[in-house]
Amino acid sequence: MTTKDSGNWRVGVLFSQTGVTSAIEQSQLNATLLAIDEINAAGGVLNRLVEPVIYDPASDEKKFRALAERLFVTDRIRLLMGCYMSSARKAVLPVVESHRGLLFYPTLYEGFEYSRRCIYSGAAPNQNSLQLARYLLSNFGNRFLLVGSNYIYPYESNRLMTDFVMQGRGEVLDELYVPLQANEADFDKVIRRIKKTSPDVIFSTVVGSSTATFYKAYRAAGFDPARMPIASLTTSEAEVAGMSREAAEGHITAAPFFETLMTPAARLFVQSYKNKYGPEAPVPAAAEAAYFQTHLAMRALARCGSDDPERVVAEVRDSEFDAPQGRIKIDPENNHAYLWSRIARLDQNAKFQVVWNPGVRIKPDPYCVVQSLDDWSADDILSVSR
Repeated sequence: MTTKDSGNWRVGVLFSQTGVTSAIEQSQLNATLLAIDEINAAGGVLNRLVEPVIYDPASDEKKFRALAERLFVTDRIRLLMGCYMSSARKAVLPVVESHRGLLFYPTLYEGFEYSRRCIYSGAAPNQNSLQLARYLLSNFGNRFLLVGSNYIYPYESNRLMTDFVMQGRGEVLDELYVPLQANEADFDKVIRRIKKTSPDVIFSTVVGSSTATFYKAYRAAGFDPARMPIASLTTSEAEVAGMSREAAEGHITAAPFFETLMTPAARLFVQSYKNKYGPEAPVPAAAEAAYFQTHLAMRALARCGSDDPERVVAEVRDSEFDAPQGRIKIDPENNHAYLWSRIARLDQNAKFQVVWNPGVRIKPDPYCVVQSLDDWSADDILSVSR
C-alpha cells in the first residue's frame, strides 16, 4: 500500500538547501533525486513511480524535527531519507521511532548509536577515523592539535581520535572549538595556538561554510601543509568548492568515496551526477551514500511489495549493492554499512588524489569494540585491487 492516493511510492527527503551545511546537504539531495530519477526511468518500483516529498530544514535541528513530524503526520510518508549533522539526526530519530517509520542516514558520524529504525549508510569511526589516524601517525608524526565546530559530532569524533592517537603513543596538544557559523575572528585563537604548539597534524572537525574560512586562515598564516597538514573527515569536495585552490592544496581527508575514483562504477555515477547538476557540481562521499541508499531502499521495497518500514528494514538488512565506491552491504547486527576506506590528499587543482587504499571492505563496528590501529580489517571482508 502506498502512503497516499496518488499511486506513487512517496518518500520523505530532508536535506538543507540553505544554512551553514547547505553545500554538503544539497549534494545529498541531488544524489537522492538522481537515484529516484534512475529508478523511475527504469519503470519505478512495481510499476509505480517514486515520489519525493521534499522540505528545507535550513541547517536547523528544530526545523528538522518539525518537518519530520509534518512528513509523518500530514504527508503520511513512512520512509525518510535525510540529515547531515548528528544534532539533526538526534532531533529526527525520536520522531521516526514514535511514528514507526524508517530513516536512511547517509552521513559519516561519531558512532556509539543504534536504532532499529535507522539505516546508517555513512562511515562509522572504525571505517574512517581509525585509518586516518594510522596514516597520519605513520607519515607525519604523533603531535596532534584538534579543532572542531561546537556541537556533538566534533566532540565525540575528537574523543575517538584522541584514543587512536594515544594507541599510537602520540600526544594531543590541545582541543579547540569554534561556533558552528564561525567567522575569521573565531579562528584567530586557533591560528595563535597552532603557532605556539607547532603540531605535526591538525585534525579538523570544522563543518560547513566555516571549513573554507579555516583553510583560508591557515594559508594566510603561512603554514606548510607538506609538513603540518589539516586532516579532516568533514572536508569533502563540497567544502573544497568554497575555497581557493591554494588554500585547499596539500590537505588530507578520509572517506569511502572520492569524485576522482577511476573505477567504472564511480566514473558512471560522477558523470551522471554532473550531467544533471552541472560540470562543476561537487560529488562528495555523503552524496554517494545518499545515492546508493536510495537504490538500496527501493530495491528492498520492490522485494517486499510494501513501504511498511518493518518489512523494508527486514529486506535491507544483510542486502548488498554495487555502489560507486564498491560493493556495500548492510550489517544485520547493527544496521550500518560495510564500506571501503580510502585516504586522499588535495592536489594543486584542489582535487582529491588517493594516497592510501587498503583495498578491503570494512565491517562496521560503531562502538569500536574490537578495533585497534593494527587490527581493523579482520572480518569476512572482500579484498580487491581498486
